Parts: sequence; C-alpha cells; structure tokens
Amino acid sequence: MTILFCSAVDDAEAYRRAMADRLPETAFRVHPDVGPPEEIRHVLVWRPPAGLLRSLPNLRGVFNLGAGVDGILATGDDLPEGVPVIRLADAGMAPQMVEWMLHGVLRFHRRFDDYARAQAAGRWERLSVPPASDVRVGLMGLGVLGGAVAEALLARGYSVRGWSRRPKDLPGVTVFHGADGLSDFLAGTDILICLLPLTDETRGILNADTLGRLPQGAAVLNAARGAHLVDADLLALLDAGHLRGAQLDVFEPEPLPPDHPFWTHPKVRLTPHIAAVTVVEPSCDQIADTIRRLERGEAPPNRVDRDAGY
Repeated sequence: MTILFCSAVDDAEAYRRAMADRLPETAFRVHPDVGPPEEIRHVLVWRPPAGLLRSLPNLRGVFNLGAGVDGILATGDDLPEGVPVIRLADAGMAPQMVEWMLHGVLRFHRRFDDYARAQAAGRWERLSVPPASDVRVGLMGLGVLGGAVAEALLARGYSVRGWSRRPKDLPGVTVFHGADGLSDFLAGTDILICLLPLTDETRGILNADTLGRLPQGAAVLNAARGAHLVDADLLALLDAGHLRGAQLDVFEPEPLPPDHPFWTHPKVRLTPHIAAVTVVEPSCDQIADTIRRLERGEAPPNRVDRDAGY
C-alpha cells in the first residue's frame, strides 16, 4: 500500500516521518514522484493539480490537509466516483482559531483600533467600553471551529449568536438558520465572524447587501475563505463609515497582490492565512486511523458530502 502526498504549502518530510511512525508498512511518495499509479491507495492533498486524482485507478481515500475542502471539490470530474473525500476534524486548528478570533473581538470591543488612531495622532484619551455582555458577536458557520470559537466567547461573557444553513443547537448561543434567519441575525450583530465552508451558496456572501444589514459601527472578521468576501463592497462600507473595521486572514487570490488596497487601508488589519494552520501530529493520528478503517472496509469518519460542499 502506498500513500501519495501532494501539497505546496505543507511540510512533506514532516508528514513522511509522522506517517512512518503510525503506518510503518506503508510506502510514502511525494508528488510529482507518483511512481506506478496503480500502487497509490490514499492521497494527502491540498489543492491537487488537475488530473492527478483521476490518474490513480486504485484510490480508496482522499484526505484534505486543511479545514476547507473547496480546493478538492473544485477539481470536479477529477474526483473518482465512490472514493470518499475526508476532512480533518480539527488537527490542532481550533485553539489557534480561537486565539485569532479573540484577538479580533477584543480589538474592536476594547476599542484598540481607536487607541491606535489616537496614538498616531499623538492624542491621549480614554474611551468608554461596554461590558462584554453588551457586545453581540455573530458567527456565520457553526462547525468544529465555529463551535470552539463560540464556546470561548461565551466563557468571556460575550452575547453570542450564530447562523448556519440548517438548524443547530449550541448551548448558550442564539441560533438562526437559512435565508429567512439571515436578516435578523445580521441586524443584531456588532462583530461578525465568518467561518463558513465555501460553497456555491456561500461564495460572495459577505457583500454590500449582507454587510449593509449590520448595525452602524459593526466590525467584520473573516478567516474562512477569501471568496466569501466581495472586497469592493467591504471597502465601500468602511469608507462610508457604516463599518468601523475589518480583520482578514483569507483573500482571493492568495498571496494578496501588492497593489491591493487592503494593505494600506487604515481600517483593515490582515494576516497571511495563518489564523489556524494544520498541525502534523494530530492530523496524522486521524489519517492513520481512517486509513486502517478504509482498509478494513469500514465507513470513514468526517466524510465530505460532495453535494453540500462540506
């Protein structure tokens, strides 16, 4: 049995060592060194090149090295029918995402953005700050990462609301769902967090219409996918004063072009897609366990619903 690794952003040698510890009987190849294609039974990939998956006749499992699976599903016909696409449940990403989101929420709650402007102007002033319970944080996306962020916000006393495609029940969270619940969700959100999967339905969901429904002075945090956001719409609402600021970790395209206005906009803070990165050891624990299940003919956990897109 052979595993093929294909990612331009992950450490192939770190994965090779980790998988050798867990599945020592398994060969490990790194793309483009595919070798005989018929020997490949499982692939560990991040945004695989066109044609790769279709070229592997005995493929049994496709493992996505990250939280979002849009890069794999975008390959379309390259995905062999019946071969499961498997996402990582957490892989060490949840604590990182919680930290990134808490940083952003605190920035706007405690008015550190205003203090930064005051410092730049040489102005000494103390600003009033509401209690956390008066700050309404809205989460779009209530999966593993969204649930972890909601729990952390609740523990710090914030008023937390959530929105998802289907009804969900999270203790302490006021949950809205579907198109009918979106307006009410947005109207009561002071700090908007996007952790949605990227699908045809969610592409461009952060646009002039939805962002314009947020209260005056709301802020936006996006660490899902850059394609969720219509950049020009966000910039227009920031410049008009409707939104107070944004913290962004994901962009379309990546890397962000050097002439993009986000780099220099005074109300935008950005990071280069590092809010939550996959951690090798817990990832390989999950992958090895799932490979064993697949080889025994068992159904894998965390299988992606191709029709739903996550």
